[in-house]
Amino acid sequence: MKFKLACTSLALVLAGCAQTPSQPVVSDVAKPLPANVPAWQQGRSQDLAASPLAPHAARLTAVPAAEIPLNALKLPPGFKIELWAAGMPGIRAMTRTDSGKIYAGTRGIGRVYEITDSGAQRTSRVLVDKLTQPAVTYHNGALYVAAIDKVLRYEGIDRDPNVQPADLTARFNLPPEQHHNWKFIKFGPDGKLYVPFGAPCNICVPGEPYAQIRRYNADGSNMEVVARGVRNTQGFDWHPVTKEMWFTDHGRDWMGDDSPEDELNRMSRAGQNYGFPFCHANGVADRDVRKGNPCDGVTLPVVTTGPHAATMGIHFYTGTMFPAEYRNVAFVARKGSWNRTKKFGYDVVTIRTDASGGNARIEPFITGFLDTQKDAFWGRPVYMLQLPDGSLLLSDEQMGAIYRVSYGR
Repeated sequence: MKFKLACTSLALVLAGCAQTPSQPVVSDVAKPLPANVPAWQQGRSQDLAASPLAPHAARLTAVPAAEIPLNALKLPPGFKIELWAAGMPGIRAMTRTDSGKIYAGTRGIGRVYEITDSGAQRTSRVLVDKLTQPAVTYHNGALYVAAIDKVLRYEGIDRDPNVQPADLTARFNLPPEQHHNWKFIKFGPDGKLYVPFGAPCNICVPGEPYAQIRRYNADGSNMEVVARGVRNTQGFDWHPVTKEMWFTDHGRDWMGDDSPEDELNRMSRAGQNYGFPFCHANGVADRDVRKGNPCDGVTLPVVTTGPHAATMGIHFYTGTMFPAEYRNVAFVARKGSWNRTKKFGYDVVTIRTDASGGNARIEPFITGFLDTQKDAFWGRPVYMLQLPDGSLLLSDEQMGAIYRVSYGR
């Protein structure tokens, strides 16, 4: 990893590197790791060197529908969940075209899936593979695919499923680091394409252009940084009333089982700072990257979403199928923890607030992916997509499946 660090040891501090807001003090555990050490170990202190905690292995082979235990899932009364499509290993964020086709990206497997709904069944094919952690979004008749090192636009893919993409990579000036740089992309109400660039580390002082969210014109021109201090957002949406952007953000690892928590943030204006690496969650100062008054000027979250929960997609519900009390409510998927001795998350929750983000409360919506008695999970929910009838699709990265959530009295 080639990110830039400030003062890296007590020796440097004594040599004249002052502990001031403009000159942060960085402990040894926040240094870059040797190339042969996994990136997820960065930030782990020596007293945790023997910890068995490690990221959970993704399941990258197709799972037969019969092996997906949907009957373990629990939803509020009146709601139903069913298997909508399966056999797509590593599936993540989804987008829908004008004709109703679904496209979905992946992370480790490098594929983009195309899912066709014939009514009675769903079939899928691989549109493109061998990409580096691609994400997708559809806008004005074109499918956009953004990987860490590539941006492709499939113009008119609804009319011609075999259309060749235009390569827009050079226009986006993409940084090379992979750690936390995997993408979620979406067009906002302003017609701009929003793209995150996560921190290239667990904890460090990242240089440009990391730990930020950018927006571009659809052709990659007119880049603007709209948020800084964002460690690792994996989902965002715009409030249906205020049109403000809300986004999730993952807290750092190796600072304890219960801190810092993940975040749900609100962007009331472009240019706000959300704290990374100095200030986390609701004002938690970092122990390894320190400066005076670390939370000064930081926009704190609407609500924290749990310790190491891997909070992923957010979707504001705008349909009419669900009861009226769900209108404009945020649905949030929590993929589930790895950096915690007792697992947390592995669910979908609703977050109810007023339009300005006040009075937030989190309520369970879909549970059962995690067996709390055995502390073992079978599924990892990641993203939602609303269909025209008001039902919600939910992707499960671990099972390589999509579920449909509907409501009937």
